[in-house]
Amino acid sequence: MADTFEPVIIGFTCNWCSYRAADAAGLGRLKYPPNIRLIRLMCSGRIDPTFVFKAFANGADAVMVSGCHPGDCHYLEQNYKAQSRFLLMRRMLAGMGIEPGRLKLLWASAAEGAIFADEVTKFVEQVRKLGPLNWHTNGNLAKVPSTPLPLRLRSRHGSAHAKREPSQGLQEVAA
Repeated sequence: MADTFEPVIIGFTCNWCSYRAADAAGLGRLKYPPNIRLIRLMCSGRIDPTFVFKAFANGADAVMVSGCHPGDCHYLEQNYKAQSRFLLMRRMLAGMGIEPGRLKLLWASAAEGAIFADEVTKFVEQVRKLGPLNWHTNGNLAKVPSTPLPLRLRSRHGSAHAKREPSQGLQEVAA
């Protein structure tokens, strides 16, 4: 008997809506596959493309970003930022040889537990059909740098630039 591929999916969810939709699905005893691992962000607008690329580099077969419906964001318009980043990330993933269907954007309010569960189930099935990611470069798993690149900041005096080393924390800089 052949083993069925079970994808690993990372889900970045908004604290105020989609994380609570997942909670509502659980409270309502709605079933959805356990393949998704949820990571709560305060807002879907907080999603950094690095989070998504690191998830893929560390073995995720797919990533889902979920937040409040457009116009209902607790942080005003941040879900529009998430949407534009999502579109950018899909193009970048396609350029890296990863199927754009491995990245999903879902809008789900706190009261939409059934919708959340249904969409997760559909997404798991979609990723199952795509198969394992197997994202390799020259026989090695592709790696995203673990340390941030040096950042150029304006100094307190406004003209000179200070170079931040990855080991240093960001210092508050007066504009």
